[in-house]
Amino acid sequence: MSIFSTTPPRCLLLALCMTLACAAAPAADARLEEAMSIDGLQKISVKGIDIAYARPGARLSTYKRVMLDPVEVAFSKSWNPKPTGSMLPLAAADRERIRSGVAKIVQEEFVRELQSNSGYQVVTAADADVLRVKVNVVNLYVNAPDTRTASRSYVVFAGEMTLFAELFDSETGQVEARLVDRREARSTGRLQLTSAMENADEARPIAATWARILRKALDRAHGVGGK
Repeated sequence: MSIFSTTPPRCLLLALCMTLACAAAPAADARLEEAMSIDGLQKISVKGIDIAYARPGARLSTYKRVMLDPVEVAFSKSWNPKPTGSMLPLAAADRERIRSGVAKIVQEEFVRELQSNSGYQVVTAADADVLRVKVNVVNLYVNAPDTRTASRSYVVFAGEMTLFAELFDSETGQVEARLVDRREARSTGRLQLTSAMENADEARPIAATWARILRKALDRAHGVGGK
């Protein structure tokens, strides 16, 4: 049973996850887990995912195709960047370029991984065998944003981002699962040059990892690969 007398709008749940996903305090963790359990979902363990909740009795084996909503991206509230070599805030157009660029990368990686090796066709219409997947990237923090492809900065790692994903039955709209997972870009432990190209290269493997976890869950549900 939901902890709320009525289910709050999805935007409120997303706002809670954006606010709490990276918090370390036990009270904040408890509030996030309460938000995740809306609609009667129960906590489960998913390898590689920080927090996962699923509807009791939900079966991924029901779904043979996937409808992937456009990926949405939101920056960390603490992110207040300045372009390399400048004291002025990053322009709105540059923020949008970064946001839309990350959204494109995440969308591409989910489509690529799901459809690889004749896996799960990504479709645009609901049907009885179609799983709808809504992917959000929240708390995006880019350590060295640049406004020119030639600009360079020294950083230890490129930044971090958090996945907030929901899986639905595409026909009924019933939520099947919610997932939250925070990832940092690879760190070398030393200063290294970075640019827009390197930032994109760091976002792609994170997105690919998330997509691979979903693909493996579908494979297991369908008995593919024996794992």
